[in-house]
This record gives sequence, structure tokens and C-alpha cells, in this order.
Amino acid sequence: MEKKWRVGVIRVVTQHDPVLMKLHGELIERYFPMLETESRCIPDQPMGIHDPESKAVAIPKILETAKLFSGIDVLVVSCADDPGVTELRAEMDIPVVGAGSSVAAIARRCGGRAGILGITDYVPDPYVEILGEGLLNLGRPVGVSSTLDLMTPDGEASVFAHAVKLREAGAGSIALACTGLSTIGASARLERHCGIPVIDPVMAEGLFAFYECRRRHPIK
Repeated sequence: MEKKWRVGVIRVVTQHDPVLMKLHGELIERYFPMLETESRCIPDQPMGIHDPESKAVAIPKILETAKLFSGIDVLVVSCADDPGVTELRAEMDIPVVGAGSSVAAIARRCGGRAGILGITDYVPDPYVEILGEGLLNLGRPVGVSSTLDLMTPDGEASVFAHAVKLREAGAGSIALACTGLSTIGASARLERHCGIPVIDPVMAEGLFAFYECRRRHPIK
């Protein structure tokens, strides 16, 4: 059996619970058993990234956190806004994967209009850049303004109601635009609820991380 490839995972929500901090990495390992993850979170960002201001504050922290990894084959920034991804790609000699561009690329493959379901009224840049006019944005779910809101019963119910609105407005797929929706395991349940493809950010970033590792180490 080939050795496992090592993936660094940067979480943009400060987590003091090691189980929650490692969750996205463990999900990636479950989806792609040939990957082994190491997770780190940025400091002093308990609400994560939920607007342009919090993104700007987070980027320097992400760049510094990336320096703490050694011996990894690929780096993942587990955030739908892809904060710091452009800067890290310019600095690092390994592939850097962002959750947002990964989701958007898969959504484009699905065809039709991709409904954006996240925690902001605006659409994160990677989705706009890749999907362009092929996206459908109805803002954020009622009462949801940060990743922490997704972990409440009211927040989760609002997410499901918003997904139905996107489908009824003509979305052919739903592109999740917050990795917190992966944390609560929303994608499979939303897909059953709405009957259209729902793209999970952590699964998507893991897929592209696996692709980058496989591309750099082809089967002989």
C-alpha cells in the first residue's frame, strides 16, 4: 500500500476543543483514506470569518499559521472565502487548496444555476470568480450571521428553509458557502430534503487535496 500523503488543514475559527479543531481533517481522512491530516487553527478569531473585516484580520494569521506546518504535501485553508490562498500559493512550494474555489468548481460541473448557501449576504469571491452569472444568491438564512449560529436548532432550521427557497427560485444545485455546514453534517441531509445536489465544502477541499497529491505522485 502506498504511504499516506500529509495534508495541513488551517481552521479559521479559533477552537479550544481539540475534537472540534480536528473535525474537518478527520472528515477529509474519512472521505479520502490515503490522506493523513494535521490541523491547526488561527488565534483570536472565535467567530471565524463572517464579513470582509474579519477576513482581512484573519489573513495575516493564516499566513503565520501556515509556517507552523512541516513535511506536508498540500495545505488546505478550510474556509469558503479562501482567505490567504492567493498569498500562500505565491509563497509556498506545495499546492494550496481553498474550500470555496473547490465547491464552486464542482458546482460548475453540475450545470444549471448554483444556489449559494452560507452565512453572509454577499457571495464569497471564489464563487463569483468561478460561477459568474451561473450563481443564485438570496442572501443568508434568517438569523444566521456566523458559523456559531449553525450549531443552534434555530440556525439549522433556517438553513433548511433557505435551501428550499433556493430550489424554488430555480437552483439546480446548492453550493455550500461555509465550512461550518460541514461541521454540522448538513450536506447529505439537505440533499435528501431538497432533492438536488448539495456540495459539501470539506469533502470538496479534500477531493482537490487528494487530486493535488495524486497529480504530484502518479501511479507508476
